Amino acid sequence: MEHLSISDHQHGPPPGMMQQQPQHPGGPGPQGMMHPGLGRPPQPQQLPAQMFTTAAQLLDLTDKKLMISLRDGRKLIGILRSWDQFANLVLQSTKERIFVPPVLSEKEPTGVFADIDRGTFLVRGENVLLLGEIDLDKDDDAPPGYQIADLKQVEKLARERKKEEKVKEKKKTKALGKEGFEGENLGEMPLI
Repeated sequence: MEHLSISDHQHGPPPGMMQQQPQHPGGPGPQGMMHPGLGRPPQPQQLPAQMFTTAAQLLDLTDKKLMISLRDGRKLIGILRSWDQFANLVLQSTKERIFVPPVLSEKEPTGVFADIDRGTFLVRGENVLLLGEIDLDKDDDAPPGYQIADLKQVEKLARERKKEEKVKEKKKTKALGKEGFEGENLGEMPLI
């Protein structure tokens, strides 16, 4: 598959290489521009239609290492091997990275993370929240403010944090409900 970009020239010489010819009836066109030596007017440069679709933007990322953030909060790191018009992605050598952010009350906050090998991974396009290419020069470094830790320890911390967040969110939703605000699922949730 060829790599296309907006600056690629599909037909004819690059701009600036065309010569101005005097206009005459039945001549080359409204501005009198002709391809040198061809005797016909230049065709307006057309970009392929696929250049304007979201999925086509993945063309430059094929065979590169990406980090993908999913709608459910998971982070995947893998090599993009294939994709389709719906932005469904096939990742190879995929790892799921679990992050536990630092506690802000600590003197020197440091978060922890761990990776889980997932192999080949198919991601439905509508579940992709954000994706970006990984700088291979910095790939082996831990993210700033984080250090690698044991997987079981990170999973335990992540579950505890999720439980704490759920309790906070429930309190917040209850307080907002008493003030008359109704969130997405507030009408279905008992406020007891």
